[in-house]
Amino acid sequence: MRALFLFFLCLFPAHLALAQEGMVADVKIQGNKKTKSDFIRKLLVQQTKAPLDSVLMDKDINRLKRLPSISHAYYQVFTAENGQYNVYYTIEENFTLIPFANLYTSTNDDFAFRVGLQEFNLLGRNINVGGFYQFDIFNSYGVLFRAPYLFSRKLGLGFNYKDLTTQEPVFFDDSVGEDALYRYNNTGYELSGLYEFNFKNRIELGFSLFTEDYQYQSGATSPDVPQALNVKKHLFKLIYNHDNLKYDYQYLEGFRSTLNFQYVGSTDEQLPEFVIGFNDFAYFHRIGERGNWASRLRLGLASNVDSPFAPFTVDNNLNIRGVGNTIDRGTGAIVFNTEYRHTLVDRNWFVMQGNVFLDGGSWRNPGGPLSDFGQNQNIRIFPGLGVRFMHKRIFNAIFRIDYGYGLTNGDGRGFVFGIGQYF
Repeated sequence: MRALFLFFLCLFPAHLALAQEGMVADVKIQGNKKTKSDFIRKLLVQQTKAPLDSVLMDKDINRLKRLPSISHAYYQVFTAENGQYNVYYTIEENFTLIPFANLYTSTNDDFAFRVGLQEFNLLGRNINVGGFYQFDIFNSYGVLFRAPYLFSRKLGLGFNYKDLTTQEPVFFDDSVGEDALYRYNNTGYELSGLYEFNFKNRIELGFSLFTEDYQYQSGATSPDVPQALNVKKHLFKLIYNHDNLKYDYQYLEGFRSTLNFQYVGSTDEQLPEFVIGFNDFAYFHRIGERGNWASRLRLGLASNVDSPFAPFTVDNNLNIRGVGNTIDRGTGAIVFNTEYRHTLVDRNWFVMQGNVFLDGGSWRNPGGPLSDFGQNQNIRIFPGLGVRFMHKRIFNAIFRIDYGYGLTNGDGRGFVFGIGQYF
């Protein structure tokens, strides 16, 4: 019996040493200057005193590359004492205090711009705060706060305030003969809760109180359409995002889907309550060493109210490059954007890309049938060319210039300038 006891006593330390093989002794963060190490550790799934797992570490790297504060990341594994391992995550940081600008014009003499400043890594914890000023005939401004990891690695909060004023066309039926121009103002607050289910899936639930104000400026009038409206509204919003993209500096690979569903309540029958939902499907594919094919499909429907204030718009800066600023409205939308991006210059910090694109879409008229999508007068097709100038160490530092030329319905042509990729 004593011999058997001594045998197991000798076996136990050997078994303990075997159990410790493949374990992580420590996870170390290096290369970060502004982003807090404890914040990065909070996001990692590979933890200290856990088994070493290359699958988890690959997920960590993909997650880190998605953060605005990080341009690139990689890991290294080194042997520690007792057969354990030290894992080093090396971070290449972005500069995150970013001015931005969007400018767009067309042959219709439309001109508008939005400029602002955003900090994407406040307190070293990837908190986004910023503000903007917009000129689109009238002056507008807004501020935002977004902290996706404020409470934990899964739970965050967002808030924004906006005071937007634009000149909006109101489209009447053929019996009126022409359109009208209204001064439109939207002022309101929005509060959102942000939750991340896992690495690929997250949700946002929001509530907003706002006021819409329409004031007639010029053009046609109709006894059925008031010349002045001031309506208090409320909004419930759900956004579900599935993101399975892989990032390698300016290159993207994979699939992303974003569902946006909203209920808008109203206090005035002239602007009745409605429901709107749309889904953006995006697919990216690497081609060779320097090529990237990018495509986006948007499918959307709203309550089919016969109103000149329909929610979906045809617009330069949203869906069709070169078409002009809010040239049409509808209660449904099908939009497809596709482009090939090719890196022409790639230096240590600077990248220049050229692109060729095709934007196309169709809209359902307010109160109209689904067959409106197939009507020639509702279809817009704009091919074009563009160029991108990028800084690899500054988040979203992509200055883009696109020129689109219309092939349908006597459409015009125009330039669209902006910060960031179009989609």
